Amino acid sequence: MLYDWISQLKFQYPWVFAALLLLPLFAWLYLRKEKKRSPFLVVSTVRSFREKSWKQRLTWLLPALRMLAIACIIAALARPQARFEQRRSEGEGIDIILCMDASGSMGSRDIAPSRMEAAKEVAAEFVRSRPVDRIGLVVFAGESFTLCPLTGDRNMLLTQIDQIDIRQYDNMRGTVIGEGLAKAVERLQKSNSKSKVVILLTDGKEDPPETRIIDPLTAIEIARAKSVKVYTIGISGEVAPAAGISKGASNPAADFLDEALLTNIATSTGGQFFRAKDKDGLSKIYRQIDRLEKSKVETFYSSRSEERYFPFLLAALVAVFLEQVLRFTVFRRFP
Repeated sequence: MLYDWISQLKFQYPWVFAALLLLPLFAWLYLRKEKKRSPFLVVSTVRSFREKSWKQRLTWLLPALRMLAIACIIAALARPQARFEQRRSEGEGIDIILCMDASGSMGSRDIAPSRMEAAKEVAAEFVRSRPVDRIGLVVFAGESFTLCPLTGDRNMLLTQIDQIDIRQYDNMRGTVIGEGLAKAVERLQKSNSKSKVVILLTDGKEDPPETRIIDPLTAIEIARAKSVKVYTIGISGEVAPAAGISKGASNPAADFLDEALLTNIATSTGGQFFRAKDKDGLSKIYRQIDRLEKSKVETFYSSRSEERYFPFLLAALVAVFLEQVLRFTVFRRFP
């Protein structure tokens, strides 16, 4: 507790501490004066006075208290203060929906530790970098779900991102990119923001179940009608040619990502398509989107100072008081 209190201190006049270099001089003058005041007796031998009493062993206590008092006064003159700073961000933000694929293939480990874990970590970094935007979260697999509506509560959103678990959607076969996009646009429908953005991330292509309602082309038209800009990200690692496949031939694993569809979604709505082949590449994409969609942010700083010299003056007074009490009681000398 004392350490925390001291660590908060800032001294307005730190150069005053140079006076501490005079303490040895003060100590020498003090001891010299005390020596002159001490009575003395001439004896033929000092053999009988070699044994020291506890009072003699504690004679250093008086000058120590005097030096402590002087040091505390010097510290008080340096004007100790505790400063408290506050930071507040205001501005015109952008409403953003993170639309993330949560199908089983997102558990692939071609991007360490897995596609989904890498996507979650980078999305969380992106959220922390947008101090004034409202951001929401939609996931899709065989169906689409809103995990977090548009909110300025960063902690709640980060918790929802961290808790995305593709195992929850194992019983939902297929991937409905169109319905995921439509759900994200729906979450922006009541937004009054001048800029409305969806960041759609997937590692596959439209693989609809029979229950699908909205196809990707319809979702594009909905996004355009609502003036929603869509950035699309295709995520999967570099896929080496499989055994028995000659170089340059088609590889089904590499062709799984529907780049044509993602490019169409992005260009039709005024956004861009990005390809992420590893976690670093994904981070760079989010940073690029962050630069493309800048919010008008103003940061205000305020600080206040609280004077903390009184405890040092009180300590000096206590030290002087103890010195005087001990001088005229325990260490009193005659005459």
